[in-house]
Amino acid sequence: MKQSLVQDALKMVHSPQILVNIVSKRVRQLGQGFRPLVAYDPKLTFMDVALKEVAEGKLGFEMLDVPSAAGNGSTPVKKGRKAAAA
Repeated sequence: MKQSLVQDALKMVHSPQILVNIVSKRVRQLGQGFRPLVAYDPKLTFMDVALKEVAEGKLGFEMLDVPSAAGNGSTPVKKGRKAAAA
């Protein structure tokens, strides 16, 4: 893994945890035969190719808003066997 690629990718993503998730998923895809989105040197590993794709803006991420149960004012009701049968 090339440190310069990691630094360039972190400029695009800003969070190391998210970068790890993006790269690991992309490495799996490249290992399954998906085509790279960038021109690359055959000496590079799949991880380096994935980092290069992120650094060049070819891969990104989207944060989803997940509504929390505490925010809507209602509490979930736990049903037992008798309540479910009734």
